[in-house]
Amino acid sequence: MRTRIISAFPGTGKSHYHKKHPITTLDSDSIKFSWVDKEGKKERNPDFPNNYIKHIKENIGKYEFIFVSSHKEVRKALLDNCIFFYLIYPSYKSKESYIKRYIDRGSPDAFIELLNANFDTWIKECSFEEYGCSNISMNCCKYLDKELLHIIRSENGNSL
Repeated sequence: MRTRIISAFPGTGKSHYHKKHPITTLDSDSIKFSWVDKEGKKERNPDFPNNYIKHIKENIGKYEFIFVSSHKEVRKALLDNCIFFYLIYPSYKSKESYIKRYIDRGSPDAFIELLNANFDTWIKECSFEEYGCSNISMNCCKYLDKELLHIIRSENGNSL
């Protein structure tokens, strides 16, 4: 099976797509790999992102899509390991609609505040990622499912 690695920004629809297609997708949340519980406190896992990359590599060939984090250190680790990926992120002008998505889905206030404070910076970083990935900037009203269909069709030489 051909596996496509999809590094997608929070709120693009990774978990929603996975719930509809659990057999062909792996929704690989980096939080399970990036933090450890040490004496009742959460601490950064010193093996991150290498443990996450190992997990991704172990699942290539098992799923059509592996959804991974869009964190900068994860993207760098993917590039360092010569793993091609699609980087999917919202456009700059989508900030308000994405903040609303986070609120509507019940994301914690701390998460919403973090995304609100860093949205522009993180989108800028994504838009400048040039090598080893294919950049896809989504309009505010789109979700991941449409982009995945476009990826499959473009790989097969068909246009939408």
